[in-house]
Amino acid sequence: MKESSFVSSVLKLLKERYGEDLHTELKHADMTELFVAVLLSPQCTDKQVNTVTEGLFRKFRNFEEYANADIRTLRKEIGGINYYKTKARNLKRSARIIIERFGGEVPDSIGRLMELPGVGRKVANVIQNEGFGKSEGIAVDTHCITVSRRLGLSRHRLADNIERDLQRKIPEGEWRNVSNLFIALGRDTCRARRKECARCILKEICPSSEAMQ
Repeated sequence: MKESSFVSSVLKLLKERYGEDLHTELKHADMTELFVAVLLSPQCTDKQVNTVTEGLFRKFRNFEEYANADIRTLRKEIGGINYYKTKARNLKRSARIIIERFGGEVPDSIGRLMELPGVGRKVANVIQNEGFGKSEGIAVDTHCITVSRRLGLSRHRLADNIERDLQRKIPEGEWRNVSNLFIALGRDTCRARRKECARCILKEICPSSEAMQ
């Protein structure tokens, strides 16, 4: 099967199983909350972040309050997530930069988002995808790494290299969808430590499938 046809089949099957309009499971009500939740998310599960932000969002409502917060208070509020000390510092600094450099509004470009402390490509992609409905790239998390490699769409292990491979092989109009589709598959049947090929929607076309062997 040609690679373009393979990619089309993968996306079609994933949409049939998981839907065509998937979004992050990080809970948020506005752009401020989205930015904060995604900034706190690296090396954590969405469930961990949602548990922490439930109380955080009641106490801090805008970037001014984060920028002016006592760092010890922020650390205490987000202490339930990994690397909370670093993330508290990045949150406070990012809030100040958003106020002073971007007029209090979260920037919508990958380049400007990555000027903020703690914002790498994956975080920037998620914020852009979810907050602004557009994509300059593809958010690659651990699920995307696993799925991309098993599907043969990349042989790399680093997220930035995998993103470049996916951008070359996946139509730009699908960039917003593919990350969430791969995450859905990864959580369902294609986990890094244990794959369940027998009930995977891609079992008949995936080159790593054990179901058809």
